[in-house]
Amino acid sequence: MYSSKISGVGHYVPERVVTNDDLSKIIDTNDAWITERTGIKERRFADLEAGETPSVMGTKAAELALKRANISKHDIDFIIFATLSPDYYFPGPGVMVQDQLGIGEIGALDVRNQCSGFVYGLSVADQFIKTGMYKNILLIGAELHSGGLDMTSRGRGVSVIFGDGAGAVVISRAENGEEGILSTHMHSEGKYAKELALLSPNTSHWVPEIMQKNDPEDLSYYPYMNGNFVFKHAVVRFSEVIEEALQTNNCSVSDIDLLIPHQANLRISQFIQKKMGMRDDQVFNNIMKYGNTTAASIPIAMSEAWEEGRLQPGKLICLAAFGSGFTWASALLRWH
Repeated sequence: MYSSKISGVGHYVPERVVTNDDLSKIIDTNDAWITERTGIKERRFADLEAGETPSVMGTKAAELALKRANISKHDIDFIIFATLSPDYYFPGPGVMVQDQLGIGEIGALDVRNQCSGFVYGLSVADQFIKTGMYKNILLIGAELHSGGLDMTSRGRGVSVIFGDGAGAVVISRAENGEEGILSTHMHSEGKYAKELALLSPNTSHWVPEIMQKNDPEDLSYYPYMNGNFVFKHAVVRFSEVIEEALQTNNCSVSDIDLLIPHQANLRISQFIQKKMGMRDDQVFNNIMKYGNTTAASIPIAMSEAWEEGRLQPGKLICLAAFGSGFTWASALLRWH
């Protein structure tokens, strides 16, 4: 059986910066309120008129990851695309990346696990590489939240949190079994599905029904989040799944060189850091600049960490995520 490693990382974020002060002009909020509750100072919003769709942003992130992996796009055997905001209801954006990159008729798989989608996708890619089915897999996480948020004071509790962007990694066969992806761990608890969800349109409450009802109280087409409930579960599941990865590999918290958590809320990351007794230099956060980019948050953070020289050979890297579903997941990597 083979082992797998991340051979290249890349990201793309839109040029348009939206600060907390910008939001305060259209929503009853302010910089202090947002910063205190989320740690976010600004986020990026895509330019729809310029064609910045999730697949387009994902393709741009992928091109950078391919360049850094020093391989050709034609070396890619398979595409995995994680998102909750696809270009279309169907088909998924994976096939669109295949077309936009101009590569052969390889398979494309879409992952719908929201905030933990990237780590779930990483686990899938890891298994494909380990079994020898594929040699190089392109994994993308991309989101376009800005077009589907309730940008009024009514929706401020959710809308101030999210931003747009994409991150990508190339996962390749590793020569050394002691480097690369050591293990991945995935969990779910569907009884809490509606605590963080976008419930319609859906197959039983489709667009015609929504339009016919014309009910101003029906806000099911905007994201809903039970914030305090999600926070309480997130801090428990984050620490559990990180510990699971460490125990599986006979490691301790002090062995982690860098924890890259899903960028959901800076308060969550800080809570986990304090709970696990980690130093500031052991945890990577960039939510201040980008907000919560859901499936894109971990690969964007990985790309920035790589640019800052924090992903060095031999370093032990832990990825962890929690989000809608509820789903949560972790991965432990020995950087190559």
